[in-house]
Amino acid sequence: MTDKIHKSRVAEFETLDDFLDEEGVREEVTARAIKRIIALQLQEAMRDRKLTKAAMADLMETSRAQLARVLDPEEFNVTLDTLTRAAKVVGRKLRVELV
Repeated sequence: MTDKIHKSRVAEFETLDDFLDEEGVREEVTARAIKRIIALQLQEAMRDRKLTKAAMADLMETSRAQLARVLDPEEFNVTLDTLTRAAKVVGRKLRVELV
């Protein structure tokens, strides 16, 4: 993504999506934002249920290292299966849709 945008170019874009499309990064930025939100929601749900990371990993039948990747907002290499299992443990569902 461009580090600096010249002020005169700002008026070219009506929306943030227009800018991201122009830069060719809309899908990547959107996917990263979604993963960050899911990670933060899982962390909050674990706190609400008073689940430790060890207990969460055990209930998911996975390693603590894998759970760490799920809970890391900066880690994007996580499978849908793993996210689905994490959601189930905290009483939630993962919904994915094509639009």
